[in-house]
Amino acid sequence: MGDVVQIYNDYKDHADFLTVYVREAHPTDEWQMKSNVKDDVCYAQPKTLEQRVAIAKDFTARYKFPLPFGIDDLSNAADNAYAAWPERLYIIDETGHIVYRGGMGPFHYKPAEVREWLAAKYGAVKHEAQTTAAPASAASARTSTSSGATSAMTTTPLSAPANSKK
Repeated sequence: MGDVVQIYNDYKDHADFLTVYVREAHPTDEWQMKSNVKDDVCYAQPKTLEQRVAIAKDFTARYKFPLPFGIDDLSNAADNAYAAWPERLYIIDETGHIVYRGGMGPFHYKPAEVREWLAAKYGAVKHEAQTTAAPASAASARTSTSSGATSAMTTTPLSAPANSKK
């Protein structure tokens, strides 16, 4: 998720971002993975909204996640509307139309495509080579300009390994 955080930092003056926490991909009570244990991101599938909120608070505090953060309801409305699970990126234009629909993660989750779209609309942001990588994390993002011109959305559960490649 480090890529999404960098995109946020680069384009937050041009677009509004929103991360939406959806249902867990690898909860301890369903399909736990060894990498979740190794990375200490082990959660049971939340059964209440309060449990989802607690997990989201843990995530945002643990990773000092700077993007605005929302939580899907227990009916999984955002997940169902955007085919968000396990993670996904969207860009929504000022008229509310989806202009970019990224592939489903983790294999087709490509923040670079969102960066390319934003760069084409607002100009490229150049960076010097970094010596340390930003921490990766699983979450979701939605972007739209302050004037409502552009939106992008990514979605991921929080139990995905924190250092997984996207």
